Order: sequence, then structure tokens, then C-alpha cells
Amino acid sequence: MNHTHAFIILPLTALALLGGCERTPPGMAGDTGRAEAEEAPSGPHGGRLLIDGDFSLELAIVEAGIPPEYRAWAMRDGAPLDPSAVELTVELTRLGGRVDRIGFAPLGDYLRGDLTVYEPHSFDVSVTATAAGRTHRFAYESHEGRTVIPAAAARAAGIETQLTGPGTIVETLTLFGTIVPDPTRVREVKARFAGPILAVHAQIGDSVAAGAALVTIESNESLQSYTVSAPIGGVITARYAEPGEQAGETALFEIADYSTVWAQLSAFPRDRARLASGQAVTVVADSGARAEATVDYLAPAGNLGSQSVTARVVLDNADGRWTPGQFVEGRVTIAESAVDLAVPISALQAFRDFTVVFARVGDTYEVRMLELGRRDDARVEVLGGLEPGTEYVTQNSYLIKADIEKSGASHDH
Repeated sequence: MNHTHAFIILPLTALALLGGCERTPPGMAGDTGRAEAEEAPSGPHGGRLLIDGDFSLELAIVEAGIPPEYRAWAMRDGAPLDPSAVELTVELTRLGGRVDRIGFAPLGDYLRGDLTVYEPHSFDVSVTATAAGRTHRFAYESHEGRTVIPAAAARAAGIETQLTGPGTIVETLTLFGTIVPDPTRVREVKARFAGPILAVHAQIGDSVAAGAALVTIESNESLQSYTVSAPIGGVITARYAEPGEQAGETALFEIADYSTVWAQLSAFPRDRARLASGQAVTVVADSGARAEATVDYLAPAGNLGSQSVTARVVLDNADGRWTPGQFVEGRVTIAESAVDLAVPISALQAFRDFTVVFARVGDTYEVRMLELGRRDDARVEVLGGLEPGTEYVTQNSYLIKADIEKSGASHDH
């Protein structure tokens, strides 16, 4: 029986109809024939029952509490055969052409396969059994997690692939803090000589250049007027001068240059040993502001009261994206590890109890169950389940999953 699985995608204004996969359900076969039955019969052990005349073979994958393995029970005219009287081999041809050849040996009342059947349990099965001088052959498909999508439809749906290969896992530590002015760029402006203020030339919020006139004062000593100028360029952040008031030793203005600011981040004492000056850090804010910088300074001791450790990051603020008082997050790179195989997290999908990606061979896509290791915000290390150089889906992999789930691909063996 053949099934065609429709897969409809609506990208913007276009419809892309993705063709499904053809399946030939497993069933009975003669000496050289392929299964033709609508449904494969099951044996008393819950396995697939293969029948050739008066000979029958039940073949099952057993995986409860053990690595998956094939077991087989042979019968003649419905009566069990001695497992030692049966020679059995099973060949599994996987997507891409790899063939796993499994031999069997008697164990108790059944034959036990000598090879672990690794995931996915998706293959074309070829069985050869010899008993009492007669050879019986069976062939059937046992596919799961597999679908077929024409290349043109895959392109229209935005499905993208790449080859597996090495990568770098970046370990980060997230710290929180605020933007503060660089104190070396903040100045208090005072009078040189005490006397009455004759005129004020700047207001709070004004941007001034170095040397700009701020206030005119009449000296009490010389009775001559003089002008107090801005010592640096920046923004007037405070004004304490009013015409007619007396200028003395107190500050008249405060000027801050915000072209460079600090991200002052707090770390827990337990993380102090993982931090160091010079580490790369990404600073982000809720406003969307983002910058790549390095840790400029790490306090040698914790702050009083909180015991938190301060890490300082100097940020270029020529475009004014950072505002003093703004809350920020700093993602500090504390380690980088080269790994043999890594995939982007965006490629991962859940399938049964596994985390998977979808391998592509021609127009056919199939799950690959992964054993995962370290990860960062962008990628994850692959320890098993995926061979180097495999083409796999990196973008819109959820569409592949949806088509497979719509097809009703099962985990029957």
C-alpha cells in the first residue's frame, strides 16, 4: 500500500505543496518477493510475522531496558523450531546506502541478533533464513521519521541545509548592572575669584564645547568682570549659579562627557575566579542597544554589604545609545571550546523522546537522534547520532517535522 502525504505551506502569498513519501508497509513475501500485504501481521511476541509457505519467522526489536537488538522466533506449521536449527541474517539498508549486517545466535527459545540497532529504526530490511535445507527470503520497508519533499517545494518553503562539521562552544556568564558616567569625564566648575554673578550663559541639558562661556562674575578683589569657561566638552548636568548670587568656593556647574560611559556589572563572589580583565563581553539593554567590548577592570574585593564583585566595561557612546542609569546585561565570555561536531540550536526539533535534526539525502529527509553535549546561546555540541559531513536542515526544520507527523510515521518494527 502506498501513501502520499500532503504538506501545505503558505509563505506570504504563495502556496507550496510539498509531496509526501511513499511507503510500502511490511508484510509477507515469498523466497524473493517484496511484501504486498495491506498490514503486516504480528506474532505472539509482538514482532513482525513473516510467512513463506509452512515456514514463518517472527522478527522483533527489543529495547526495554537494553540497547535495541533484534530477536527472532522460527516456526514450521505453527510449531516452534529449535533456534539452533535455523541460520538467520538480517541486512538493514539505511538512507544514504549504509548497510548493517546482523548475524544471529540461539539463546533460549529465540535467536538473538549480534548488533545494536541504533536509531533511527528506519531502513529497508532484507531477511535470509535457512532451516531444514530450505532458504526463505523476505524484504520489506520499515521507515520512521522519514518524508520526501521535492527540491523546488523545499526551496519555496525556505528549507535550508548545510553539512555537519566542527564548531566552537562559547561559555558565557551573565551579569547585570547599570550604565554610569565615566568619572574621569565629569567636571565641577567653580569660580576663580569670589564675587557677584553678573550673567549665566548655559542651562541644564545644554551641550557645550570646551572653552564655551558658562558664567560672568565680578571679582570682589579687582572689581573686574571675568568669564568662567567649560573645562571640557559635554552636557550641563547641574547648575547652581543664578544672576545676583555670590560665587564662592562651591560649584557653579557640573559638566559630564557621555561620549564614553561605563557598564558597571555585579558578579556573585562565587564567580570571581571565573572572571578576568580582558574577557570579551556583550552588553545589551532592553532598548535594543548592544555593544561588543571587554572587561576593563575587575574589583579585587567585594562591595560592602552585598559582597558583589564589580566588573567594569568601557563603552563607546558617541552615538548616545547608552544612558546613565540604564539597566543592562553583560554576557561575559569565560571559555571557548572547539568541538568536533556542532549544530545550531535553531536546527533542533523534538521527535518522540529524542532531540533530533533532519538529514537530507536527495529529496528525502529523515530524523537523526542526537546525543548532545555542551551548548551556548547559538549552537550545541553533538556527541553522537550524526556523522560528520551529513547534510542536514538548518532553517525551517519544523516544516519537516510537521510533514512527518502528518504522515503518521510510527515506531513499529
